[in-house]
Amino acid sequence: MSYPYQIRSREAYDEAYKRSIQQPENFWADVASHFHWRRRWDKVLDWNFKEPKVEWFKGAKLNITENCLDRHLEKLGNRPAIIWEPNDPEEYHRILTYKELHNKVCQVANVLKNNGVKKGDRICIYMGMIPELAIAVLACARIGAIHSVIFGGFSAQSIADRLQDAKAEFVITCDGAFRGQKDIPLKSVIDDALVACPFVKRVIVATRTRTPVSMIKGRDVWWEDEIKKIETLGMTDCPAEEMEAEDPLFILYTSGSTGKPKGVVHSSAGYMINTNYSFVNVFQYQPGDIHFCTADIGWITGHSYIVYGPLSAGATTVLFEGVPTYPDAGRLWDIVDKYRVNILYTAPTAIRSLMGFGLGPLQNKDLSSLKVLGSVGEPINEEAWHWFDEHVGKGKCPIVDTWWQTETGSILISNLAGITPAKPSWATLPLPGVQPVLVDENGNELPAGEASGNLCIKFPWPSILRTTYGDHERCRTNYFATYENKYFTGDGALRDAEGNYRITGRVDDVLNVSGHRIGTAEVENAINMHAGVVESAVVGYPHDIKGQGIYAYVIFNGRHGDDQSLTRKDILVTVTRIIGPIAKPDKIQFVSGLPKTRSGKIMRRILRKIAEGEMENLGDTSTLLDPGVVEEIKNGHL
Repeated sequence: MSYPYQIRSREAYDEAYKRSIQQPENFWADVASHFHWRRRWDKVLDWNFKEPKVEWFKGAKLNITENCLDRHLEKLGNRPAIIWEPNDPEEYHRILTYKELHNKVCQVANVLKNNGVKKGDRICIYMGMIPELAIAVLACARIGAIHSVIFGGFSAQSIADRLQDAKAEFVITCDGAFRGQKDIPLKSVIDDALVACPFVKRVIVATRTRTPVSMIKGRDVWWEDEIKKIETLGMTDCPAEEMEAEDPLFILYTSGSTGKPKGVVHSSAGYMINTNYSFVNVFQYQPGDIHFCTADIGWITGHSYIVYGPLSAGATTVLFEGVPTYPDAGRLWDIVDKYRVNILYTAPTAIRSLMGFGLGPLQNKDLSSLKVLGSVGEPINEEAWHWFDEHVGKGKCPIVDTWWQTETGSILISNLAGITPAKPSWATLPLPGVQPVLVDENGNELPAGEASGNLCIKFPWPSILRTTYGDHERCRTNYFATYENKYFTGDGALRDAEGNYRITGRVDDVLNVSGHRIGTAEVENAINMHAGVVESAVVGYPHDIKGQGIYAYVIFNGRHGDDQSLTRKDILVTVTRIIGPIAKPDKIQFVSGLPKTRSGKIMRRILRKIAEGEMENLGDTSTLLDPGVVEEIKNGHL
């Protein structure tokens, strides 16, 4: 498969970028012309950031799975689409060709139809990283059902919140999942979640761990049994449902600055075009390359760069069930060696964690197949960048440092591997079609050249979020109301004289922990639900491995044997139960009060500085309701 829109030189990048800004509609129409459409569009783009309303390729009809599967069958049918590497290296891996993947997606699409799923229905998917997860996602898209994948580490409460918000009547899960040394009881967590969701009609359960599970008559069915039914009925093919360009493809929940997660909605056509374009260009994908993204499909990175981006490009994508440190810290390098991986896309957290094991795990691993390295989730620090470059890439592989978000759907700012220059810890230049600007706190656009400000984007790109599910006003206020006629990313950034961008971190009350966004309000709500907790405040602080750690200040008047370490553990269990282990605070400091203004607002700026160990320049504390509390907090700093 060739990619006529692939940029192959710096001059070509400059030309493509210029054209994408001057004639965005012509630019994207040209890219889109290389995909399979049932009907062409009437209008390329209609938009305003006031409502906001963004519509790309209006009037076009398509199905994303025809672009990810059917169109490859004739020439690439026997090419591996998915290589699956299990958690246990002793277990046999699986390879699915495009032909086999197409067959399995059609089977499961028919299973869904057979169980009453219709176009537009929402299906919650809560599974481990097995091929059936990718198959389930594509099967939903095949029949026009809207998938909402929930990361396998979230708690029953978090799942119930998402099911209720999406009004999802169908669930696909597994009996359990393997992840490192852990067995995660997925079905049992789903059962707990469904106590609060009686509207769920059907739960389809795939077998993975053979954990004993409770199967409720009339609600729960086994994946394998349902497939046998389809085979008995001779239902092998499943024609793809014709979708409008702007029909929703999926909902993915992300943390915000308020306690309730918000369901980001992505459309069918724009998302497909942008993930494919960014995949082919950022990683400089060549036909036959083996692409390995280590993310979980429960996050946007897995959606875009394990499933939809690679498959729409006819690529071979590696799906890994386990973690980089199991059974030892050489696991990623074993996988690169075993499958002759060409592109490795991972998170700075993983790189920093592997750095801690030294160079031993890299010994005797053949990494010579690697051509491109990538980083995602948060800005990569210089030390990790150089270690990755020197010891993994052997100084020969360009590193793409990609900046994007759940809401953007695909990579927006990044160097293109080997085409545009890398700059350690800088995301560098925007992709064609992306128009970033920096603004000051009053929303004034800062002129070109060196600057520091809040990062906004002033023109839509095809994979921009369309709404937040069931609450369009929340989408408007979160992303489009802060600065007029601009999408506000929530990130601060620096820009150098050459126009390169460096992301400096969140400027709102959202933490970036191991590359995953967690709202401070969400964590505070969970802590406050623990009996005995009066109030809490959560801030981020620099963490060697995770990038940002979670520091919680807690006012506690319960008496649980007066053992602070036991109380800390109780609070951690509470947070795990309500959100999931990913949101557990790294440090919990018990305090008698919090620094508040006279109007009752918590001064997080002060708490953040104390958490970072900066005790000196806390600014004026005389306006606080009780300035004495600051001294007490400083003295108790962990």
